[in-house]
Amino acid sequence: MDVESNQASSVLADTTLLTKSRLGSRNLVPCSSTKNCPSIVPGGHYLPIRKKNRPSNLEDVYSNGWLDAMKASSPPGRGLARDEHDSVFSPWEVTCPSALRSFQMITSAAEGKRIVLFLDYDGTLSPIVNDPDCAIILDGMLPVIREAASLFPTAIITGRRRDQVYEFVGLSELYYAGSHGMDIMVPTVAASKADSCTQNCDASTDGQATDENLFQPAKEFLPMIDEVFRSLLESMRGIDGAKVENNKFCVSVHYRRVSEENWYEVAQRVLSILQGYPRLKVTHGRKVLEVRPKIKWNKGKAVDFFMDSLGLSNSFDVLPIYIGDDRTDEDAFRVLREKHNGFGILVSAAPKETSALYMLKDPTEVKDFIECLIKWKKSGET
Repeated sequence: MDVESNQASSVLADTTLLTKSRLGSRNLVPCSSTKNCPSIVPGGHYLPIRKKNRPSNLEDVYSNGWLDAMKASSPPGRGLARDEHDSVFSPWEVTCPSALRSFQMITSAAEGKRIVLFLDYDGTLSPIVNDPDCAIILDGMLPVIREAASLFPTAIITGRRRDQVYEFVGLSELYYAGSHGMDIMVPTVAASKADSCTQNCDASTDGQATDENLFQPAKEFLPMIDEVFRSLLESMRGIDGAKVENNKFCVSVHYRRVSEENWYEVAQRVLSILQGYPRLKVTHGRKVLEVRPKIKWNKGKAVDFFMDSLGLSNSFDVLPIYIGDDRTDEDAFRVLREKHNGFGILVSAAPKETSALYMLKDPTEVKDFIECLIKWKKSGET
């Protein structure tokens, strides 16, 4: 697996702003325009870091924009009155329409095609909660996902550990990818179709099924990730509310329950530890700093892998749909727009810059949308 260059857009230490010129106009929907959406927040931008060694003091954390980046990654729109929330949301829906209200348009594009469904977990199938260990799947969502999987190939691609999200969901008929796609489980038959599985697939039962393969493009990093996890766990002691989570191929430092005045301390301690690990990078999620290997792999690559594994990459009668709520899902949105002619659906309660074509406000609307897909599919079979 190739190591990422230092210019990868997901690396916070990148010295170039993630702008429209870097992404290319085809990667952005019109809702990124501040003219059409005056309330838009800079959710898709990583702030510039000076080209130098990682910060060694708190002043550098401030000056390099880390605090701004952490604030920008926080879920906006919470606490708004309903009428105020709607006034903010309406302009965005003009250019980034609701997937529910646009359902007929989506199914028209899906006519005569096979749907492949990709789903994030946190914020998509489960509401965002303060404690990541309590992110239980939305009430009523499980039977809907089970029925969808009986009709469409369905995969969950998450930043969590693959075995952890399997415990939350518990459906063996799904495909699972943990650690932002660096830990993929596919059935043996599907795995045999993927050319890239030759060097990084390991047979495993993993307590989930009797016949499956794992694709782990970053498995050489496992000792390093474990070492960093232990260091971060010790380093975060004393910061009230901080939580360090070992997601196997990445380490997540959650600051959702940390007082905002202590966010700089969280960032400083993460950066101090990473000074000795040049092969690792830090990216932002929703109130989380994630330490990951510097390899050319992300959720978009995981979508490619699943499509290859299922033998669908070069099929013109396939419509992949990816539903997710986080920055890490943007890689998948872009892949669908550029390579597979599919639809990205952003789950967000407030306007954001995105490469998704449609939006849903929350996991409840995600459940409603999947139910609509099921009804549409069944009506075509009768």
